[in-house]
Amino acid sequence: MKALDTYLQNVRIKKAKKFIRKNDAVLDIGSVDGVMFDKWKEIISYSYGIDPILKQEIKKDNYTLLPGKFPEDIPENLTFNAITMLAVLEHIPQEVQEEMSQGFYNLLKPKGRVIITVPSPQVDFILEVLLKLKLIDGMSLEEHYGFKPSDTEKLFSKGFKLIEKRKFQLGLNNLYVFEKLDKI
Repeated sequence: MKALDTYLQNVRIKKAKKFIRKNDAVLDIGSVDGVMFDKWKEIISYSYGIDPILKQEIKKDNYTLLPGKFPEDIPENLTFNAITMLAVLEHIPQEVQEEMSQGFYNLLKPKGRVIITVPSPQVDFILEVLLKLKLIDGMSLEEHYGFKPSDTEKLFSKGFKLIEKRKFQLGLNNLYVFEKLDKI
């Protein structure tokens, strides 16, 4: 990753960290290299990440990275205090998003949290320019389809309550934090 990619990733990780509680077991969707778990190693318990671009399972002291897709490639009998999805939702096809939301509900412990960052649609144009200027690597930009951040709330309206919603990075990025309800 280029320096600007790393900077943008670090900003998202820092925003999400505020909603991670001490000793949370975290599932990160789109974990790539596990850098988030490395940065959070002092606060989280053993955690998992999953990413379709991984070629093989990677085990570290405080986490395991799994190759594959959510939810079908998550080992059975795992539960989590938090599920993170930082700059990933805009890559998930709309036809599987409701199943994904239900999968989150099933894997979360009581009062578990879903922590999501999603860019505003105008970011795609900015990223294309930065990519042409070779300032970013721009991971999987071809998968972006114009996801509207406002659709995030509808997607998690069953079984979750919104506890935080805010814009950051000059309004070009959005943070959503949902908490699991006792019943759907």
